[in-house]
Amino acid sequence: MSRKSRGFGAEKSLSPEEQQAKINEVRKIIGPIADKYPVLCSDESISRYLRARNWHTKKASKMLVESVKWRLEYKPEKIVWEDVAREAETGKLYRANFCDKLGRPVLIMRPGSQNSSSTEGQIKYLVYCMENAIMNLNPDREQMVWLIDFQGWTMGSVSVKVTRETANVLQNHYPERLGLAILYNPPKVFESFWTVVKPFLEPKTYKKVRFAYSNDPQSQKIMEALFDINKLDSSFGGRNRVGFDYEAFGQLMRADDKKKSDLMNSGCSVPTDHLLVASQSSQSESLTSDHCSDDSDNELDEATSTLEDVDEKVPGLKLGYDDVPKSEAAMAKQVQ
Repeated sequence: MSRKSRGFGAEKSLSPEEQQAKINEVRKIIGPIADKYPVLCSDESISRYLRARNWHTKKASKMLVESVKWRLEYKPEKIVWEDVAREAETGKLYRANFCDKLGRPVLIMRPGSQNSSSTEGQIKYLVYCMENAIMNLNPDREQMVWLIDFQGWTMGSVSVKVTRETANVLQNHYPERLGLAILYNPPKVFESFWTVVKPFLEPKTYKKVRFAYSNDPQSQKIMEALFDINKLDSSFGGRNRVGFDYEAFGQLMRADDKKKSDLMNSGCSVPTDHLLVASQSSQSESLTSDHCSDDSDNELDEATSTLEDVDEKVPGLKLGYDDVPKSEAAMAKQVQ
């Protein structure tokens, strides 16, 4: 991702009518692409890209077109458990069996348990987990939470190349899917790595990153306000000591793969968040031949070439009460 400065400016707040007008404008900008890929270009999807670009229609349109091209080429919906099972063995990344108190799915990451030097393999597994988390979203939710455990992490645990590609995929092709990322107990040496990583992060992403520490009473109170402490893994200050079970997780993923396959084969095109991935899968499968034509390629390339994008950086933040449900935040403050 480019390091040049992004001039997003102050975040805009629009009325529902203004938001719909922006969505309609994006559809007009991308033209026939919206009709050919209706699920990828649903109102909900376009809205996420607009929010990621602070309601700038031209920037959001470019971002969306690039994602359409990426999905048709990368085919994330085709990745199955058997393709990534080796990457999952150490529990370095997996969907937890609980949600936060806002009903958002939780992805647990343990970069200190890295077991692969393959950038391609690591990114494929990341994409697989993102698709799975999205498929398991509650109908009224579109974002997830990341819990990142730094136990055992060293400067050699994650390469800058993988980090840069991770930021690229997550920010450009899964906009507004992250609600909150909690970096738990990052060591002092992480500061140097964070300095290198920050330029790769967009302001929308960077503002959602928080730091929490097991020896910080406020951090622990906020973790309790965010999560059911009985379900939260003990490595994050919870009471659940079961930990990661590779075999059980594999069974869960195989079941989800079958559910995804059944939805794809049914031709489901309901553009709700929890069915979005399966819907996109059906669209991609049925429209691949159209995409391979010169006309479709030209439409995507022309849309891309006429749109522009920029970069921006913002300072970091510590986990605070603004990150938890209001009622839970009030309760946490009372016990200070």
